[in-house]
Amino acid sequence: MTRRVLIVTHGGRPRAVAALAEALRELKAAGFEYTLHDDALAEEFGDHMAANRVREGVHRSEAVMVLGGDGTILRAAELTRGTDVPLLGVNLGHVGFLAESEREDLRAAVQRLAARDYEVEERATVEVEVHLPGTAEPVVGWALNEATVEKATRDRMLEVAIGVDGRPLLSFGCDGVVMSTATGSTAHAFSGGGPVIWPDVDAVLMVPLSAHALFARPLVIGPRSRYTVDVLPQSTVEGVLTCDGRREIRLPRGSRVVVRQGGTVRLARLSNAPFTDRLVSKFNLPVSGWRDRVGSGHTEMRDVRSDPADTTPEN
Repeated sequence: MTRRVLIVTHGGRPRAVAALAEALRELKAAGFEYTLHDDALAEEFGDHMAANRVREGVHRSEAVMVLGGDGTILRAAELTRGTDVPLLGVNLGHVGFLAESEREDLRAAVQRLAARDYEVEERATVEVEVHLPGTAEPVVGWALNEATVEKATRDRMLEVAIGVDGRPLLSFGCDGVVMSTATGSTAHAFSGGGPVIWPDVDAVLMVPLSAHALFARPLVIGPRSRYTVDVLPQSTVEGVLTCDGRREIRLPRGSRVVVRQGGTVRLARLSNAPFTDRLVSKFNLPVSGWRDRVGSGHTEMRDVRSDPADTTPEN
């Protein structure tokens, strides 16, 4: 039986070209046939990828190997969403939260793929409906990381009204609003001050960006709830909706955006390490207490509460 892999990469970068050459050698040695994605992905709003999936042979592929950063993986997800084909990311970028392997481990990643020695993890997406004024049918879209409503021009604030499950919640002027999956909580939403959500949590996060309001805090709703974001008629600027930083649509005044949890994208996982370890590694978080980091020449402070000689009563 022929085993096939589709490869998606950022062909314009020398590091990606070198990684691609190595990947092709290793895949051939492991007995795979491979296809190179031609990078003709549709970037318009909505899902127009059915023809691309057929042309690229996604359904006949065992996996899609992605050589690049998270942006390249988000492009590849446009091909695999709605299929059973998993994405295996080899990080050539900076942080690379979605990638499973690093550049120096490329050969080992191919060997694990050949041995079918990996787990498949389901990551939830968000479904997006855009109701434009004067239009009967909504325009639909989706995102693996986030859907962001932002002001179309820089000079004024965007006036929006937020609702949850059909009930009004609040309105304010802002630079924008990010609605993120748990997977995307470490991306744009994190930069806007939102919390990190573990990827197995069924939730959709909302983070206001530079909101001019007393109550403009991040919100988290469950998988059966939905957000609405209305661009108010009195807003001094129009809005623009962007999904995963790629697909966008203009939002004239009076537009409504509805966001809820959607289907899943499948990621191939080579490690069973918990998300906590990935968070520590990607953000280079200090996990040693300040006591453990005291170097020579420093005096360690004494915790008097643990000193039996201390008899000072506690308040």
